Amino acid sequence: MTTNEGFRSGFACFIGRPNVGKSTLMNALVGTKVAITSNRPQTTRRAIRGIVHRPDAQLIVVDTPGLHKPRTLLGERLDSLVRSTLTEVDAIGFCVPADEKVGPGDKYIARELAGIKKTPIVAIVTKTDLTPPERVAEQLMAVGQLGDFADIVPCSAADGFQVDLVGDLLIQHLPEGMPLYPEGDLTDEPEQVLVAELIREAALEGVRDELPHSIAVVVDEMAPREGRDDFMDVYAHLYVERDSQKGIIIGHKGSRLREVGSGARKQIEALLGTKVYLDLRVSVLKEWQRDPKHLRRLGFYD
Repeated sequence: MTTNEGFRSGFACFIGRPNVGKSTLMNALVGTKVAITSNRPQTTRRAIRGIVHRPDAQLIVVDTPGLHKPRTLLGERLDSLVRSTLTEVDAIGFCVPADEKVGPGDKYIARELAGIKKTPIVAIVTKTDLTPPERVAEQLMAVGQLGDFADIVPCSAADGFQVDLVGDLLIQHLPEGMPLYPEGDLTDEPEQVLVAELIREAALEGVRDELPHSIAVVVDEMAPREGRDDFMDVYAHLYVERDSQKGIIIGHKGSRLREVGSGARKQIEALLGTKVYLDLRVSVLKEWQRDPKHLRRLGFYD
């Protein structure tokens, strides 16, 4: 632990429409994968904390689900999770992608943020690698008109452009204080939650658009194999809402599920630093996104 004078530590969160690069940016800041990323909107379902260690600061980044007008009970719970997070952080990063025009969703969030008076907001134009510099300049102007921001910064998590600057701008708004987590910790998420998220990410790869919201993953059991310190047994359940979705996940003669298991296993082994046996089962839990009892069972609390 450091006792350096002037050391800053605290929390910042990223907010933005679904799929604007919030998780990718957090992973880039932390330097490793602590949040799942996907080209599907609404990939993130929990406020995951990634920890950025600097010699002069410790920044805890809370990656929230995308803020949107909810259509299901799950959507309402995700929305209230975002709102409660906004009131608890020291700084907010408002993410708007460079490659899409400022739209109703961005304006909706900007209006919500305008009601937060005491927390500094840094506007971040993400995905600058996907568009020419003159388009980025136009987007910076457009974002500047959305509100009164402490800073506006363009960046790209994909090629690292100004990622450190994003960290600097958020850190300058943190209070002075001791580190909140030990050196070397990169997230405070329990391993089982991270493993479940990695399985869900693998399950989202290449499936049709209607599936993402309908997949939930629960790790039923995770323990070292008896007599083997270098081997972990993981038993997990993928839950979908309809039989047709179960068919999509499993694929012809189980081919799709084998791909999901193989992709997830590699990621889990990298996370845990050990060999993994992964047992995946798929079950139908009808309309789980709308059922309070099912939501609690799957870990989405009020």
